[in-house]
Amino acid sequence: MEVKLLTYTPEPDRVVATAARLCYAPQDAETVWAGFTREKQEEFLGRLSAYGHFSPYEHVSFTFAVAGVSRALSHQLVRHRIASYSQRSQRYINEVSFGVVLPPTVEADPAAREEFERVIAAIREGYQRLTALGVPKEDARYLLPNACQTQLIMTMNARSLLHFMALRCCRRAQWEIRELAWRVRAEALKVAPLLFREAGPPCLVRGECPEGTMSCGRPYTKAEVEASYGLA
Repeated sequence: MEVKLLTYTPEPDRVVATAARLCYAPQDAETVWAGFTREKQEEFLGRLSAYGHFSPYEHVSFTFAVAGVSRALSHQLVRHRIASYSQRSQRYINEVSFGVVLPPTVEADPAAREEFERVIAAIREGYQRLTALGVPKEDARYLLPNACQTQLIMTMNARSLLHFMALRCCRRAQWEIRELAWRVRAEALKVAPLLFREAGPPCLVRGECPEGTMSCGRPYTKAEVEASYGLA
């Protein structure tokens, strides 16, 4: 899996702070902007987060390139609706040599891996035969598995990203999209450390789990996150 932050709204922390402060300030936007030192941004954004006032976060967006992930992941990802996605098309791209994402549980079991690879080889052969018979790629793709690798570009505003990370960084999220969420979080923190300082699963951010009886019982710690992803 590869995750890269391609572009983002410049000075995202300051943009959000200015947008929120303007609602209550008699000054114009330029004056509010100029008055927001880094220290004031940190204090003000802390209050915004504590109040749960996240609509100003929608003024900034982040665009990520994601590669080496499965169609199983992308089907989950597009359920996050306040976002924009552009994905490699199986309708136009010949997928006779498609790559696959191998789940860790399959990779760890030699017999399971052998069976997985046997089926994938059969699918590749079937896809090649269909296209050789003149079946359009848009129809031959019906054979392709969820394991098929894809790549996409994803744009979300900061509010949507916070929601995405809260749900998908959780241990109960499916393993592949959970890995994506943590990598997205790490990239976002590099450029907007104030906006995303409380990004992640509720057990890490608030010290409590909202899942009730469905809780995994294994809350994340800052030390674990630091060791795995470099930024806690």
